[in-house]
Amino acid sequence: MRSGLLLAVLLLVGCATTQPIVHGDIPGHTCVTESTANFIGEEGTSATGAAIMRATHAAVLRWAPPGYMMTMDFRADRVTVRLGPDGKVTAINCG
Repeated sequence: MRSGLLLAVLLLVGCATTQPIVHGDIPGHTCVTESTANFIGEEGTSATGAAIMRATHAAVLRWAPPGYMMTMDFRADRVTVRLGPDGKVTAINCG
């Protein structure tokens, strides 16, 4: 009985001292697309993706090839790179 009560108290204390869970946006990252026009027409490669992430200050990169289904949820820390059928960047937007 005593060990069960001790276990319950420890579990409650553990819950009380945890950090709040942040769903979605990663703190310190907000996507901005003002300086991304120069990427339009570039090949959709990992190097291009890394450069787009640096330019937009995004924490998450999402590739969107033609016909690709995407969620409609908005994330301020995510950049979406749309690709044409030839694999080249056609549009870049946040969210």
